[in-house]
Amino acid sequence: MLKHGHRTRAGSVGFSRVLRDVAVHKLLGRAVGRRYIGAMVHTGIGYDVHQLVAGRRLILGGVEIPFSKGLEGHSDADVLMHAICDAILGALGESDIGHFFPNTDPRWKGAPSKVFLQEAARQAKFLEARIVNVDATIIAQQPKLFPHIGEMKINIAAALGMNVKRIGIKATTNEHLGFIGREEGIAAMAVASVDLKETEMPEASEDVPAAF
Repeated sequence: MLKHGHRTRAGSVGFSRVLRDVAVHKLLGRAVGRRYIGAMVHTGIGYDVHQLVAGRRLILGGVEIPFSKGLEGHSDADVLMHAICDAILGALGESDIGHFFPNTDPRWKGAPSKVFLQEAARQAKFLEARIVNVDATIIAQQPKLFPHIGEMKINIAAALGMNVKRIGIKATTNEHLGFIGREEGIAAMAVASVDLKETEMPEASEDVPAAF
């Protein structure tokens, strides 16, 4: 309750935040009629799956892995890099990998998937964003992938221009369940966090209270 000559604690806090926002606007040389919004981390999710077939090389994370079958696809069918690419593009609010690299375009036939990751990194740079980290899981019944994970991380970090310590890669089986368990395909899922640039938003209208 407001008493004569005094403010409630909540009122004082709200008023001090208004003064702080005005000070920030003045410091940045921006109009007080617009609210300054700090950088925000956005998260994206990616998923990809390809069929295992005879006569193809098995490429995962840019590493060629000895196996009797490889993944079918227009490019090198690297499900790990494709899932990571979609996760980054999703965090940026962009369309998926098929929009940038359609499988109807002969330019990408047999292309190494590091090209797709490099484009995702370029999109982030264009939007003045920073890729914070990537975490991914490969789901494959066979072959055993753990011995190759270190090299995968190095390849992915190089394509994205990131510290390898910010790349997490795991591998698991599907416990012999479904098409993956029958060794008919391999899937990958990924999460990426992206720190977007600082932006401005129009001040809330008079009809909607501003959330200071």
